[in-house]
Amino acid sequence: MPEPLKWKSKVLLAKPEVTYGTDPTPTGLANAILATNVTLQPMDGEDVSRDLERPYLGAQEMIPAALRSVLTFSTELAGSGTAGDPPGWGVLARGCAMAETISAGASVTYSPITAAMESIAIWFWIENTKHVLLGARGTAEITLDAQGIPRIQWTFTGLWTQPVESVAVAPTLTGFKEPLIGSTANTPTFTVNGVSLVLRGYKFTLGNDVQHRLLIGREVIVIVDKAEQLVCNVEAVPLTTFNPFALATSRTQVAVNLVHGTAAGNIATIAMPTCQVKRLTGYEQNQNILEWPLALTPLPSAGNDQFSIALT
Repeated sequence: MPEPLKWKSKVLLAKPEVTYGTDPTPTGLANAILATNVTLQPMDGEDVSRDLERPYLGAQEMIPAALRSVLTFSTELAGSGTAGDPPGWGVLARGCAMAETISAGASVTYSPITAAMESIAIWFWIENTKHVLLGARGTAEITLDAQGIPRIQWTFTGLWTQPVESVAVAPTLTGFKEPLIGSTANTPTFTVNGVSLVLRGYKFTLGNDVQHRLLIGREVIVIVDKAEQLVCNVEAVPLTTFNPFALATSRTQVAVNLVHGTAAGNIATIAMPTCQVKRLTGYEQNQNILEWPLALTPLPSAGNDQFSIALT
């Protein structure tokens, strides 16, 4: 009797596609991803009933249709260690409708795009079972909590291919650096409308609307819309210092800036220059301290400028 497959034995690779849906053949040396909390829907889709009329009762045969694969996992939010070099997770950002802009020796910046969106190919092994997602595009959510590891959760949908038995490659994961805990020392800047607030939790959701469009003559995964959202749990302060009610009623657009990291090569700056403050629908408390769950919507101004993630 064969041995069962071990869930914790995983290898994940991701590489940008040159031609949509054509496998660019990622390698363990150049394209490995250091992931956590992986879940896979290997054969997502619909079951189409034949609905046969028969002279007897019984279940109907189903035909699988609209097949795709959905892979969800997290990576740690950290830079490459060298200013101007993309982080190991940069390829994933490119697969989520973001442009990668490199300033040699200085910075790598990710910003939203509306056209010419890239797609990526993902190879994923569980022991020797290999899954390949082609034409994959996705969405993401960045979380940074006090005394927690900052993470990016990714959800990718790709065109389905038949899994195969294949020996997993050896991954090289040197492009992923050890993250810094969210803390006063490691997260030196958090401001809303220029006011420094005490932050307990930060969650930035890309809100990409990822659709499978499986037609006759065209089978693609597309991002058809996006709606970014930001939620920040902060300590409440006197309204003379910061007034979320007035900002919400006046619809005043505010800038939100977060800087995490202090050493060159591992500083992440998430800037949102034009956010709308949404209605404060309730109070929260933590350790008997009043908190505001500030909900904000990053808005485009000139277009494709509602946020940027700069690594320096």
